[in-house]
Amino acid sequence: MSHYPSARFSVAPMLDWTDKHCRYFHRLLSRHAQLYTEMVTTGAILHGKGDYLAFNAQEHPLVLQLGGSDAHALARCARLAEQRGYDEINLNVGCPSDRVQNGLFGACLMAEPGRVADGVAAMKAEVAIPVTVKTRIGIDEQDSYEFLCALVDRLVDAGVDALIVHARKAWLKGLSPKENREIPPLDYERVYRLKRDFPGLTIAINGGIKTLAEAREHLRHLDGVMLGREVYQNPYLLAQVDGELFGDRHDVISRHQVIRELLPYIEQELGKGTYLGNITRHTLGLFQGLPGARAWRRHLSENAHKPGAGIEVVEAALAKVAEPVVDYS
Repeated sequence: MSHYPSARFSVAPMLDWTDKHCRYFHRLLSRHAQLYTEMVTTGAILHGKGDYLAFNAQEHPLVLQLGGSDAHALARCARLAEQRGYDEINLNVGCPSDRVQNGLFGACLMAEPGRVADGVAAMKAEVAIPVTVKTRIGIDEQDSYEFLCALVDRLVDAGVDALIVHARKAWLKGLSPKENREIPPLDYERVYRLKRDFPGLTIAINGGIKTLAEAREHLRHLDGVMLGREVYQNPYLLAQVDGELFGDRHDVISRHQVIRELLPYIEQELGKGTYLGNITRHTLGLFQGLPGARAWRRHLSENAHKPGAGIEVVEAALAKVAEPVVDYS
């Protein structure tokens, strides 16, 4: 059904969360889940001091999520990203934060479908990799189904390869970004309807999905599902994705093994001057629901930020969680 199978399941781009350390950790859990960068603005890429396009080779399939509204700048960034080896470019038309609106990108762009379409067309003209858009179902009082369809019509004409729809509208005034992820009601049926009306367009759904059983239900109607906070808070969910949603029933990695496989990466990063806590913060939820999970979290939270903290902190935390005995008899 989908043009490219990795779109079947993805981990949402989450500002301040899905950095390269998080993605490396997530890739140890799933070979097939599509991973996204945090939203990176065109201004940061073109004028910032740091390397905003850096990633680890192991992270593929990997999508760069761009924030911006200037077609020329978007096209330049898309070209740079393709040269660096990204698998896909995604334009953010869903983020409701104030700093995003002030820079004219994110959810406020839903009100300017022509500008969004121009950006998509400019990127499509520059790159051979897929160009996709992540959007909401509406903003403020502009939340009719017709409003959403008018945007999608323009995007299809511009050649968009896929759409990821967060099945809530965004309130640009009066709600914080966190409240915008929780307060506006979910409307999955509206996204299903969109797929029925645009059958040739790859459409994935995002928002409030907590289990792979729910994901499978959405996949009866749509091409893909995207999970965000649930994966971040309970990352071991990813270990089931390859078998459950991609039919790749390889041996499932254990939680302890994930951390053991992460240790060489941590050592390498510490050697570059990375703080241990910048990596281990993404792993705090790995043992969620198991005996020792709290001790794991506490030891990392209390020690990973200390000057000179190294992998011995991780090993000590790991020792606080009993490893299940595998019976091969």
